[in-house]
This record gives sequence, C-alpha cells and structure tokens, in this order.
Amino acid sequence: MGDATRLRDRIRELEARAAPLEPDGVERRRLLAATAEYVEGFLAGLPDRPAFESDRTTAAGIDEVGVGKRSLGIGEILGLYERAVATPALNAASAGHLAYIPGGGIYASALGDYVAAVTNEYAGVAYASPGGVAMENRVLDWMRDLVGYPDEARGNLAAGGSVANFIAVHTAREATALGARDVPDAVVYSTAHVHHCLAKALRVAGLGETVSRTVAFDDRYRMRPDALAEAIAADREAGLRPWLVLASAGTTDVGAIDPIDEIADVAEAEGLWFHVDAAYGGFFALVDSVRPKLAGMERTDSIVLDPHKTLFLPYGTGAVLVRNGDHLRNAHTYEANYMQDAVHEEGDSPADLSPELTKHFRGPRVWFPLLLHGVEPFAACLEEKIELTRYFHREVRARGFEVGPDPDLTVAMYRWVPGEGDANAFNRALARYVNEDGRVFVSTTMIDGTYVLRVAIVVFRTHLEHVDLTLQILERGVAELEAHPERWRTEPASPE
Repeated sequence: MGDATRLRDRIRELEARAAPLEPDGVERRRLLAATAEYVEGFLAGLPDRPAFESDRTTAAGIDEVGVGKRSLGIGEILGLYERAVATPALNAASAGHLAYIPGGGIYASALGDYVAAVTNEYAGVAYASPGGVAMENRVLDWMRDLVGYPDEARGNLAAGGSVANFIAVHTAREATALGARDVPDAVVYSTAHVHHCLAKALRVAGLGETVSRTVAFDDRYRMRPDALAEAIAADREAGLRPWLVLASAGTTDVGAIDPIDEIADVAEAEGLWFHVDAAYGGFFALVDSVRPKLAGMERTDSIVLDPHKTLFLPYGTGAVLVRNGDHLRNAHTYEANYMQDAVHEEGDSPADLSPELTKHFRGPRVWFPLLLHGVEPFAACLEEKIELTRYFHREVRARGFEVGPDPDLTVAMYRWVPGEGDANAFNRALARYVNEDGRVFVSTTMIDGTYVLRVAIVVFRTHLEHVDLTLQILERGVAELEAHPERWRTEPASPE
C-alpha cells in the first residue's frame, strides 16, 4: 500500500469519526424538538418560577459533569441546564426581576440568533456577507435617526454597553489627537453617578492617567452645566487640557437624565468631545412624553444605546454611534495582506468600525423582532414601564416609605425609616426579606452614605400585578421587622 493510499484511508477514517458533528435531518429534528419542548416548558412555567432562588447548590452540577469527559444525550444536557443554570440565583427572565437594568430576551430575538448560528454568516466584512452587513447597518441607521444624527454618522453593534463605551472613548482619543504625552494633562468630566464601565474604558484605552473631575449634580442627581463650565475654566487656568465630557441618559443608581442640551452648549463652546452613555435611557426616545428630556442627543459627538436593555433583547447587544462617521472609521480601520480580496465597494464593514474582526452576527437578533413586531409595541412597552414606575413611586410613598426624586425613567429609590434604630440596618434586612421570599427580586445602593432600596422596572414581562405584589411584600416585610427588631438591630449599618 502506497503512502497516498494510506493517507486517503486515514482521512476517510477521521471523516467517519467526525460524522456526529453533522447530524442528518431526522436527528436535527429530534434535537430541535427536544430543545423546543424545554423552551416551551420554561416559558410556560415562568409565572410560577421564583425571581430569585437563594439556594445555589444546584449550580455545582456543571462542575461535576465537566466538559468532554463523556457525551450526554440531549435530554440529560437540557435537564442539567435546568437544574444548574436556570434554577439557582437570579432568574433574569422573570417578571419579578426588579433589581437591575436587565437583558430582556424576547422570543423573536432567539429565533434570529438561531438562524444566525445555523447559517453561520460572517458579517465582519461586506465582501463576505453584503446582506448581513447591510442588515446591521440598516439597524444602526434606524438608531441614528432616533438619536437625530446626520446621515454621515456611523455605528457598530457591539457585545454590550461596556464595549460600546470603550469604542467611543477610543474614537474620542483618536479624533482629538490625544497623544501619550498629553494624557496626564487631559481632563475628563462626569458626575459621581456615571457608569463605572466608562472609568474602565478609559483605563483599558490607556487613559487611566487622565485627570478625572467629578462635576456637581442638582437635587435630582443630574449634572449641573454651570458647575461643568466652572470646572473647565479652572482647569484651563491651571494649565490642564479639558478634553472629554461624559454624561448619562439614565444613570444606573437613580435613573437620572443629565441635561444633555445644556451640557452640549458648554462642550461646544469649550471644544470638548461630548459623549453620552444612553445605554439605559436612549430608547425611551420612542416615548413622546420622555423624548423632550433627551433633547440634545443629536448634538453629542458619540452616544451608546443598549438594545439588550430597553429594546428587551438578549444580553450581549450594545450599540455605539458617532456623529462624524469618519472619526469612527479612522480610529479602527486596519489593512492586512491576507484580506486584500475583501474589497470595500459594498460600504462600511463592522471590522472597519470597531476592534472586532471575528464577531457574532448580531444583526438578526435586532432585525427579526423589529420587522416581525414593528416599533409600536416596543414604544408601548417602554411607556408602560414608565407608568408602572410612577405608580410604584406614588404607592410606596403612600405606605409611609421615604422616596427619592420623581423618576425620570423606570428606576425609583425608596427606604423605610424606623421609629428608632439604624435605618441602614433596617433596609438591609428589608431587602434580604424581599429577596428571600423570592417572588420578586429588588436591589440596593448607597446614596451619600444612605442605604436605599431601588426598583428597576425594565423587564418586558413586568406588569401591574407584579408591582402590586412587590408593594404587598414590602408592607409585610416592614411589619415583621418592626415586630421583631432583633432581626435587624444586629445588622452592620453599611455594607462591608
């Protein structure tokens, strides 16, 4: 037997051993049917599932099975997923998830992801997938028009708000020719409530040595434009280089919207790059009653929106837009010899507008639901969440809770002040009481040393009955803790 024959036989043998990776139609339908049955059971049972399960022990099943030790049947795999992943801790799909700004996970997006994964489109460059790139660009054009940017604006569908904010920071550095020698004198302006991912973005972008200036906010936790102007003037007088303003359209702690239009006046007058993190609040521009609060978005240099937040898509869907598209392209375009065939006549490719070359095809998870449902249901759902938050804020105050400012969006702060004893300790115990009940899940934060509870009503499945249930649980929790002060008076006054 010659070498060529032996090699051919070896290749055929390996092909046969690898054959399970390409199941036939009968096997594909069997696997899909089992998976669809699990998904349908999960969705049908959601109303009865806890929003939070404090017992986390079942998660250990993942470690016990390991990876690659043996093959499992689809039923075993789905059963393990149910026990170890879908059951313990936070149920992010639950209508009772009122704790964070979550990912929504609407069903049509899952269908888009399924099709994208099966067809395995490479949408990083238009040469490889002109239709896929066009899909992502048209989705971004729709967001561009919502913000009010001109046609020459460009954007990118990123892995989330953190990556999108990083892209914006990198673009700002390149567009303003901020060199390494300039970094120690460059000043970044934001309030204490700007999202921490922006501080991380600055550090990862090599800008950790910039001067960070915390700008004062008003009694609704919104940046004060007059304080910004004063800080810039003082820094110029000190010989520093005011460079970047970071504002928020929906802060995580309190949901505040900074006065974007007035801040834009200052940034334009002073020649600073103006970036807005609208990951949470940007899509509320779909709601007529909220859009005026977002006035000035069209005047920013860059902005981030998160479809996985307020378009209710699955986690891992962010978007960055830059008003001057050339700035985004110039900051990220590179050439390589092996890519010489990937001509660019088809228009902008994602690989030219972000750090990613290989990337998930995110377009279908946005495009499918927008085409299937249209925009109106999304606008209605957002408006419902705003009204639910206003309702909660009014009702929790009527029950004797101390509340924060009237909500700009769908986050509301509140706390109970006991007749005696430490209020921080009481509210820590109250939050634990609510979450151990498990039917709803709330979160807490610290505002100027004060421990407060917060609701974030963003999950598309959350409706009036879930807010009423939350109010009932809070009332019962207050009654039980006041009747049994020993449950909370030994609590530390603030988080460790």
